Amino acid sequence: MNLPTPCDPSPRRRYRGLLGRGPLLVPVLVLAACAVVHAQHGPEGAGSGDMTLLLLALAAILVAAKVGGELIERLHQPAVLGELLVGVLLGNFGLVGLELFEPLKTAPFLPIAAEFGVILLLFQVGLESELDELLAVGRSAVAAAVLGVVAPVALGYAMSSVLLPGDTGWYVHLFVGATLAATSVGITARVLKDIGRMDATEAKVILGAAVVDDILGLIVLAIILGLVHAADAGGAMDVSLWPILLIALKAIGFLAGSIVFGRLFFIPLMRVVRLAHSPSVPVVLGVAFCFLMAALAELVGLADIVGAFTAGLVINGELGRFFGEKKDQYRIDDSITPVTRIFVPVFFVYMGLRVDLSTFASVDVLVFAGLLSVVAVVSKQVCALGVFEKGLNRWAIGIGMIPRGEVGLIFASIGHTVLVSGTPVFTDATFSAIVAMVMVTTLVSPPLLKAAFKGR
Repeated sequence: MNLPTPCDPSPRRRYRGLLGRGPLLVPVLVLAACAVVHAQHGPEGAGSGDMTLLLLALAAILVAAKVGGELIERLHQPAVLGELLVGVLLGNFGLVGLELFEPLKTAPFLPIAAEFGVILLLFQVGLESELDELLAVGRSAVAAAVLGVVAPVALGYAMSSVLLPGDTGWYVHLFVGATLAATSVGITARVLKDIGRMDATEAKVILGAAVVDDILGLIVLAIILGLVHAADAGGAMDVSLWPILLIALKAIGFLAGSIVFGRLFFIPLMRVVRLAHSPSVPVVLGVAFCFLMAALAELVGLADIVGAFTAGLVINGELGRFFGEKKDQYRIDDSITPVTRIFVPVFFVYMGLRVDLSTFASVDVLVFAGLLSVVAVVSKQVCALGVFEKGLNRWAIGIGMIPRGEVGLIFASIGHTVLVSGTPVFTDATFSAIVAMVMVTTLVSPPLLKAAFKGR
């Protein structure tokens, strides 16, 4: 055996040096491979070229997300911030003439992968949330959610009325306020996980309020769309209450009914788990139940993430009822984690990819976006007034409700496509300002939330 001499670096040290340079070399190699595939097949490629582009695109996104997350964590910030910034960087290479990642913005597979990421993330959050503890802060969660919808809509409407041109329709101001209403559960949950605060009571209030916030946001969106359609038809501001009540009943019925359905469905499911010999059965059935609940939520007109979160809550609660002290033997949290570590970064990178920095060149857009961002941050702090439990960190709860994320982008895209007299509700400038607000609230939340939990 040839032992390493004192003058030569040890094999272990040589390998360590190679691995130390690896993270810098891998993104370059992956991006170069994507460039070759794009040059050969192009965005209109077919057959195996599409599959190759899909695989290389996912490889590039995952590596870039990991590098961005690692770098930002060295600055003592949550990894989600780095993943979002990496997405912005990749999505705007075209501004300097490098259009390598432009096809990703319209690639049909990327939104699907990103949606899987946020569904699995909320499922995992539900698995780690105790239903009894969540119900214990339910009063505060509902109160915080109601205040977190009313205040942003009112302040957003007022600010839009002052800053936008005088001939702007009232429905535009109302739609601007609506984009400020809904909180992004996915981003807040990821930040809470990154800073290790998922077990905090404040986190349960934030997540519970964010779920209720989404439901209320859908009701607000239904109201505003009804008003917009009435305005397009030349009608008055009066809108039939039946569609609004129907959506509200669906939302409440789904959340309550899912608990009952879960208990009726879960007992037979757990008997199958007990009889199974394969250790993969619990996680497979759990994910299948997650997808089922997410699909049911979509069918009744709710966001799929509400169904995924509810599925996690049901499974976690029923494990204790069915298995008792053996509950931990059948938990699937650890099995879900590796999957979420793959798909969740795709979601946040995709969020960044959708941001077009060229839209911020206008001074008017920048001013409107800046003030809109201030209103978005300040208005959510009203949520702290709805916290009834003593001793909780009210600042952390208010800051945790700031991110608009994917929910705000959905509202903005609807406003950019809905027509009134042949004209979109949101002009390109208004839409760009709202996208900027969504980006700012998404970026400022992780460091602010981390600082709030540290008591600064």
